[in-house]
Amino acid sequence: MAFQTYRNFTAVLVLALLATACVAPVGPVEVTRFHAPAEVAQLGRGTIAIEAGPQMDAQSIEFRTFAASVEQALASVGYQPVSGADAAFAANRATVRFDREVLEAGQRRSPISVGVGGSTGSYGSGIGLGIGINLGGAPKPQVATQLSVAIRRSSDNAVLWEGRAISEAKMGTPMAETGLSAAKLAKSLFTDFPGRSGETIEVP
Repeated sequence: MAFQTYRNFTAVLVLALLATACVAPVGPVEVTRFHAPAEVAQLGRGTIAIEAGPQMDAQSIEFRTFAASVEQALASVGYQPVSGADAAFAANRATVRFDREVLEAGQRRSPISVGVGGSTGSYGSGIGLGIGINLGGAPKPQVATQLSVAIRRSSDNAVLWEGRAISEAKMGTPMAETGLSAAKLAKSLFTDFPGRSGETIEVP
């Protein structure tokens, strides 16, 4: 389902996120990207429409928050985001999905396998972002937030690029909230776009 017009929402959201980011601590983000070498020249150009991934509610405020952040990141790497009636004619499509997992002290997040253009890999079992310890009581659970984006060519639905960004934050802290995590994850995911295929990096 094509994502509906949200440009006014995006403008207000970005200002709010920037204000929040000035006062809220933000931890590192683990990023993994995959792309087909033959398609690199096509990345970062042309029109692109954002759509919801499986089991995502495109009309929810939470999804719109993540989609707005992804739209800003796509524009920063050269794409021309379109929405509304123009979305049907976009040369590319970006499928957006996000997930959250609450991790108790000592628990590791589930590894996830991804692959594009015949290459496969996994992440989630490598770099650990750490778990804070509350000396005054039991450690607080960690909230692992994952943003996933796949860019497809509209003409043949071929996947040109796919990426995952994951952050972990103590439950109840600003980074565990939707607004700040969405902005940070989207920006990190498209840092040095398209990235080295199959490599997992940590973005501060």
